[in-house]
Amino acid sequence: MKVALIQMCSGADVDRNIVRALFFCNAAVRRKAEFVLLPEVCLFRGSLADPRRRRDIAQPVPGKLTRPFQEFARRYKIYLLLGSVHERIRGSSKVFNTSVLIDPRGRVIAKYRKIHLFRARLPGRSIDESENLKAGKKSVVANIKGFKAGLTICYDLRFPWLYRECARRGAQILLVPSAFTRPTGKAHFETLLRARAIVDLCYVLAPDQVGSSVGGVSSFGNSMIVDPWGKVIARADGRSESILMAYLDFSRIRRARRAFPAVIG
Repeated sequence: MKVALIQMCSGADVDRNIVRALFFCNAAVRRKAEFVLLPEVCLFRGSLADPRRRRDIAQPVPGKLTRPFQEFARRYKIYLLLGSVHERIRGSSKVFNTSVLIDPRGRVIAKYRKIHLFRARLPGRSIDESENLKAGKKSVVANIKGFKAGLTICYDLRFPWLYRECARRGAQILLVPSAFTRPTGKAHFETLLRARAIVDLCYVLAPDQVGSSVGGVSSFGNSMIVDPWGKVIARADGRSESILMAYLDFSRIRRARRAFPAVIG
């Protein structure tokens, strides 16, 4: 299966982000991608501190935000991952950070609500996603063109139990759409991605945001595709929007798991 990871610099203008994301998706399809992945918060990367603004941004899933991508996936007969969108919660002022998987018929076949919400004290700023977001509770594994994929988001990388649970449920690919901050990304992003691949003997696909958000948080970029042996087989830079592509070979998973039968079914 040929995959394309979109590394982009999303902002606070939802309509512009949708146009930009579809532009990259179209470029990936022209390069024969069968599965296209967008990063975390691909359609809105800005402050959710204002409850009214939060309600305006968040939508049901499927719904208004996913519809253009459902139509795109159906038209080009591809799988498409919206790395994450803000999903409205009825009766709550908070929203879910939700990863959305769309199949070649344009159907939402899986959605994963981020379980581990980011908390950090960075130089000059503190971030706590739980102020505006509600945590999900369930792991999610879905079928993609003969592969089983575990859906996760960004900060989940620091919690190995979730990836082992996905692997035990049959996952051969681990999806990690991210908006990793530059300081933590520089220190840990590659190490954590490779660890997840090595421990669970899976491909890891991690499209990341790049550049600065409206709020001034700088993302690391360096989107990566890691094979089940822990080798980085494709990597973007930390400066520019780009498309990262590779073929996933099922035989690599078989060889790794035959050499180290460490994943308990």
